Formats: sequence, structure tokens, C-alpha cells
Amino acid sequence: MASIAVIGGTGALGKGIARRLVKAGHDVTIGSRSAEKAQATAEELGAAGFAANADAASGKDVVIVTVPHASQGDTLALIQDKVGDAVVVDTTVPLVPPKVMRVQLPAEGSAAMQARAHLGPDVKLVTAFHNVSAHHLDSDHAIDCDVLVFSDDVDARKTVIGLCPGMGLRGLSGGSLGNSAAAEALTSILIYMNKTYKADGAGIRFTSLTDAPPIP
Repeated sequence: MASIAVIGGTGALGKGIARRLVKAGHDVTIGSRSAEKAQATAEELGAAGFAANADAASGKDVVIVTVPHASQGDTLALIQDKVGDAVVVDTTVPLVPPKVMRVQLPAEGSAAMQARAHLGPDVKLVTAFHNVSAHHLDSDHAIDCDVLVFSDDVDARKTVIGLCPGMGLRGLSGGSLGNSAAAEALTSILIYMNKTYKADGAGIRFTSLTDAPPIP
């Protein structure tokens, strides 16, 4: 089992990811700007502990960053010197309210490239969980959705893919970090699908993958 910090773990996505990781038996620390919120969420989920974001990121195997795009830069700067050899998973999607159903990628090409610029070349950076509904994660029911995982570090990518089955998800390699732009853009399309077709958290599922892991 891994030692994992969920940064922004009191938000909708962070809490959902943390819930599934705790259920899978991992040692999860809830990170937050608010100690009171972090403690309340940790107690609700049965997480191993809670801390301020920077402290939560220290000494972990995996650090998962689940904050809005507007907070991405400040949050990554806060934890940059704390993560050490951990695999850092950035879930950021560059949504631009109020037009969240329109794809609006940043000048760098993606939130992933922005994260790389903030963290520097030596951090083991992965992006994932862009297209899974937070409210589905924060539940006990099965989720009919694949998770695309991107990184230039193949071993780090495999680490995150390996977390997915215990969360009731199928993790699939999406290739290099630059490919993260596709999943980030797809989030706006899924939001559009939710509204247009009255979906309760639409997701994606890849078919005809002969060598892919089984669907949980």
C-alpha cells in the first residue's frame, strides 16, 4: 500500500479520490489550506491523517494535486520543495468560467505543461483523473469510466495506473505528458454532453483494447 497525500483533499474531486484510495487500503493524508476542513474530511473518510498542503506533501510516495486551475500555480509552488522523489499527479483542467463547455487550453498548450514549468524537470510528474466525475468518485458505486494517465516518466505513469483498480477504475496509458491536452480538452466536451443529453456525469470508455487491463 502507498503513502499518498491528496492536496486540496477537501474539494469535490480531492475528496472523491481520497475516499476511493482509503477504501483501497492506502495510507492517505488529506491536505488543505484549512486545518479544520482537512480534519473533518479525514475523520469522515477514515484517512490516516491531515495537514496543511505543504506539510501533507512531505515524505509521501504519491502526491495528488486536486485544485482548480486558478490555484494550480500557487499550490505547486507551495509543494515543489516538499515532494522529493514522490510521484506528483496533477488533475488540473484549464476550465475558464463561465464558458466551461468551450475548450480553452492555455498558451503553454495544456495545464500539464504549466505544471511542468512550475515544478521543474526533475519532479516525477503525471497527469490523470481529468474525465471522471467527482460525485461518482465520492460514492461506493461502480464507475463506467476509464482513466487516461500521462507522463514522460514511464515508471511514474505505471505507478498511477496501478492505483486505479483499487479505486474501481481502469487506468490506461495515454502516452507522453504533452498528450494530456487531449484529456483536458475532453472535460469541456463532457460537461457539454452532461447538459445536452442530461447525463449524470458522463465519462469515457475505450473499446477493443486487446491487451488492456480488465474493467473492474
